[in-house]
Amino acid sequence: MLKNFNGRPSLATVLKASTVAGIAAAVLATGVPLEITRSYAEAVKVQAPAVPSFANVVDAVSPAVVSVRVENRVNPVSDNNNDGFSFDFNGRGFDDLPDDHPLKRFFKQFGQDPNDQQGHPRRFGQNGPNGGPNGPGGKGRLRPVAQGSGFFISEDGYIVTNNHVVSDGQAFVAVMNDGTELDAKLIGKDPRTDLAVLKVDGKGKKFTYVNWADDNNVRVGDWVVAVGNPFGLGGTVTAGIVSARGRDIGSGPYDDYLQVDAAVNRGNSGGPTFNLSGEVVGINTAIFSPSGGSVGIAFAIPASTAKDVVADLMKDGQVSRGWLGVQIQPVTKDIAESIGLSEPSGALVVAPQAGSPGDKAGMKAGDVVTALNGETIKDARDLSRRIGAMQPGSKVELSVWRAGKAQPLTVELGTLPVDQKDASADNNSQPQQPEAPASEKALADLGLTVGPSDDGKGLAITAIDPDSDAADKGIKEGEKITSVNNQEVSSPDEVVKVLNQAKKDGRTRALFQIQSNEGSRFVALPINGQG
Repeated sequence: MLKNFNGRPSLATVLKASTVAGIAAAVLATGVPLEITRSYAEAVKVQAPAVPSFANVVDAVSPAVVSVRVENRVNPVSDNNNDGFSFDFNGRGFDDLPDDHPLKRFFKQFGQDPNDQQGHPRRFGQNGPNGGPNGPGGKGRLRPVAQGSGFFISEDGYIVTNNHVVSDGQAFVAVMNDGTELDAKLIGKDPRTDLAVLKVDGKGKKFTYVNWADDNNVRVGDWVVAVGNPFGLGGTVTAGIVSARGRDIGSGPYDDYLQVDAAVNRGNSGGPTFNLSGEVVGINTAIFSPSGGSVGIAFAIPASTAKDVVADLMKDGQVSRGWLGVQIQPVTKDIAESIGLSEPSGALVVAPQAGSPGDKAGMKAGDVVTALNGETIKDARDLSRRIGAMQPGSKVELSVWRAGKAQPLTVELGTLPVDQKDASADNNSQPQQPEAPASEKALADLGLTVGPSDDGKGLAITAIDPDSDAADKGIKEGEKITSVNNQEVSSPDEVVKVLNQAKKDGRTRALFQIQSNEGSRFVALPINGQG
């Protein structure tokens, strides 16, 4: 045990008080007791690294963040016996009840038959048969069915939140950080970006609101602060950093999320993520969580996306998006090689929708959109976002790669239909798969066995070699080959002819258009072994 020498502090005391490794190392190396004539605090004073405090940011933005309580009319008289009670005799065994049975006495007392004239079961609320305010004849009571977060984006009471927070609601309440509850009205929502706007009437009150950040100034590694209402606990602040940008989590065509590691949990949805200037860099929307709680991977809609959508919702209650009307898919390295593109970029057109702006402009299956108004298109998602951000009626200049060269196309964008979905096959039944004769197995080197299709267009795939490239690329038995290198085919001989021409042109892969019940897609297959 170390002891004091002549009133001097022991080495243990100095080491305990100090966090500087150099002091300990120096004392241990020399074996000389440390002379200290000042206070311990002064003697071992260390310049600690600056640690950011979020208190000022939180103080400034907290009044603008609200808890969003979503309510719906839940009829207590239901099959779930949720408050009140419900009887469903449906004529089964009621006559067999004893005359002194309480239920039989009940019906006699009120002169009711347990079944109405249509034979439907009677239902009873807490205030009597069929007529109480909680019965089917009433409207039921508003009850909370969901809770999330939101924030004021204007001083006159507009609130931003997530669409999935409010989508099932009939009434909404904004709970401010001081506990004040205000009824809110749904102004508009946009399922494609998962955004919604509410409005509260402050009766002349000016609300504290926050501003959008500039996405160009958001960098991976920047500190961020998330404010919301996790698990219904009330206003809660968590901090972290921007972990990544441009995340695609498969939730929709406009995925472009910020990934943050601040603790975001259930109830944080719709809440803001701030930078250290108190500006909104994103809106918390989703988490990756095997456990159901935060594991440090959360996704936020970036301010650049939210800003425009929210402005449209505040103005019109809906979002008007430009519409090209073509089904697209990414360009892989194999596909790029098969069509002669120097790099795997752009958006591959699988099929234009009949009568759509793209169809009218002459876009064809197999085209690759490489540029929009002179700006390079990175991938299919990039094209979707850019077209969606444009106003209907806008004229755009596209550069498409077709038949080995770039071609210009001018398209006047339409309006994206509200229920627009990807093209899919109308026939849900699998095509017949007859036994393929030997003469129809010319594609065996690619792992494909084909036969005639039911409608005479294309070739039905009747078998797949599980060890082939075709199987690795997801081609399945029962699907159909409709074209090869953008040339329609209806026989194995036509396929072989196209493949031979591709080999003469120096191509090592060919682009197969595959039709399934889920729609059409392109797959590039190697053709080195094909004669």
